Amino acid sequence: MELQETRDAIVLATLPHVAFDGWVNRALAAGVADAGFSPDMALRAFPGGIPEVVRHWSNLGDRQMLERLQDVDLDSMRVRDRVITAVRTRIEVNAPYREAVRRTLAYIALPMNTWIGARNALATVNAMWYAAGDTSTDFNFYTKRALLAPVYASTVLYWLADESDDYADTWAFLRRRVADVLQIPKLQAQLAGRLPRRPRFRRPRRRHRTA
Repeated sequence: MELQETRDAIVLATLPHVAFDGWVNRALAAGVADAGFSPDMALRAFPGGIPEVVRHWSNLGDRQMLERLQDVDLDSMRVRDRVITAVRTRIEVNAPYREAVRRTLAYIALPMNTWIGARNALATVNAMWYAAGDTSTDFNFYTKRALLAPVYASTVLYWLADESDDYADTWAFLRRRVADVLQIPKLQAQLAGRLPRRPRFRRPRRRHRTA
């Protein structure tokens, strides 16, 4: 078994324990045992400890999302529908581990762990835009990701509290959030067209003193 497969197996086996214990070494040790490995595999697979496990779970979710999207005809969709499908798929990947997601949000909210959440979020929205066909390398690259990150984060929070059938309310919320975000560039363009032309700065003429 390759290292990535080993790490994937350990993470998936650890998640049920995270749901009860949170992201602590006890949960990781139980996951290693459930995955069928010796105790020393926890350190061998994740020398960085719990932070590395959390980051790997996010990476695993991104990979699973991209794999599922390969079976979806994204090319026939509008860009907004591609984005909506990517966000929904990413959330559905974690549906069996809803409580572990809740525990993870609490973990990355700690001051010493905010960098983990930021890196995970950046990698995830980058994967989403990649799946949607984005190839931008200019300023739009950063703008698109900055706009999508809060959409994804707010949808996850809504999903965690959603009790509707098949999370129908969450997907409706997601569509509204994406629609709101897509209005921003149009609004900026409208404002730019309405703003008065900025007057040019003229250097005051220097007066010559007379003797």
